[in-house]
Amino acid sequence: MIHDIDAFDAALRTDFASFLQRTFRELEPGGELSPGWHLDAIAWKLEQVRQGKIKRLLITMPPRSLKSMTVSVAFPAYLLGHDPTCRVITASYGEDLSGKHARDCRTVMQSPWYRRVFSGTRIARNRAAEHDFQTTRHGGRLSTTVGGAMTGRGGDILIIDDPIKAGDALSDTRRKAVNDWFSNTALTRLNDKRTGAVIVVMQRLHDDDLAAHLLAQGGWDHLDLPAIAQSDERIEIGAGRFHERKAGEALQPDREPLDTLGEIRRNMSAYDFSAQYLQRPVPLDGNLVRPEWLTPYDRLPEESETGPRARIVQSWDLAVSDSTGADYSVCITAHVRGKRIWVLDVYRDRINYPAQKKKLIALARDWQADVVLVEKAANGTALLDDLRQLDAAGVPTPIGVPVKGSKLERLSVQTSRLEAGDVMLPAKAPWRAAFLHELAAFPTTSHDDQVDALSQLMAWTERASRDHGIATFCEVVPLDRFDW
Repeated sequence: MIHDIDAFDAALRTDFASFLQRTFRELEPGGELSPGWHLDAIAWKLEQVRQGKIKRLLITMPPRSLKSMTVSVAFPAYLLGHDPTCRVITASYGEDLSGKHARDCRTVMQSPWYRRVFSGTRIARNRAAEHDFQTTRHGGRLSTTVGGAMTGRGGDILIIDDPIKAGDALSDTRRKAVNDWFSNTALTRLNDKRTGAVIVVMQRLHDDDLAAHLLAQGGWDHLDLPAIAQSDERIEIGAGRFHERKAGEALQPDREPLDTLGEIRRNMSAYDFSAQYLQRPVPLDGNLVRPEWLTPYDRLPEESETGPRARIVQSWDLAVSDSTGADYSVCITAHVRGKRIWVLDVYRDRINYPAQKKKLIALARDWQADVVLVEKAANGTALLDDLRQLDAAGVPTPIGVPVKGSKLERLSVQTSRLEAGDVMLPAKAPWRAAFLHELAAFPTTSHDDQVDALSQLMAWTERASRDHGIATFCEVVPLDRFDW
């Protein structure tokens, strides 16, 4: 019997997934935690945070999926069990929610089984307040609210759990306040900016919520767990172990099967279900383009002796500056035959004018572009002049494309071609999800630079195919003298 207890305790001490199950039984007596691969995936990511291998972790998942118990309750207790000197700061949108997580974590750490498994970790008697308790080794867990003050307090691990409530998500002012608080207040509380870790776990609520803000910055390890898989996925659940999830599969089929999710969908707005359950927040006025219109492809078509020749065409939409919150500079690289477009790559970043010029040259050379399109506006006009004078080897003279009509008008005229399947995307690409999301969210998405670059590409290929024939266009028309 003693050996059995020792083995059980060892499992709780070394395997966070097992520790989570014991935590659930402590807080939900009589309840049963159904093990699932998604909990293993979360546990694996959190263990990598504990080991210092991941410094920035974003988890997006549906409501009622044990995200708070896992990340805000069990994980801080597990961290402090292994390192009682660790200082954890947690924040949620409201005091009630934040307080409940704190009480639950303290309950776990004061339980007999926890004290047996982690005998070196004890909550100090004189510092046992639920919102701010410390260990006898001066580590602890501070609980606060998003937007709340953290003056004078620092942490090694920062956990943000549900930073904004659903009722506030449509407020531009409230969303901006959350994003600003995170960047200007929360991040400054890390004791060591080099080694400190940040975990954000939330359900998506808006196209410009904190998750979107973080993904736009880059550098985040993102574990995305929609209630229904939107594409085939291969998700790591342990060292060398993966879960293969097929498009259309439910996240928790034993708890929320597809028919249950269908009922939830019928009782919610399409917007709320897409955001909260599918983690795809599409603005209310969106849906000009449906993602399913862009057919996935695994390989490019073979060259045809009778059909139009393929060309590598690049379409640039250039931003004015590289400041935080500014628009992005985007380059879409495509394999084009006639009016049909196979997108090969999407580059998207905030870069200044010198970097724009260098990147245009580098991407044209990397992809051996035949045609480079640049919007004749702002930085694009100056860049066209510079590149035409530079005459860079391996870079075709760029074509200036004047802006005609609004962004909405330019995409609207292309929707019939999109619906007809003229544009295809790689079945797997790191930029695919963000690209499709921006198209689906347009015209009320926060950024529409990828939309502009695509509209420009489609308009040019249509006119080139109609007026000159893409097969011979590059040879017939001197590119340095051809502005649309």
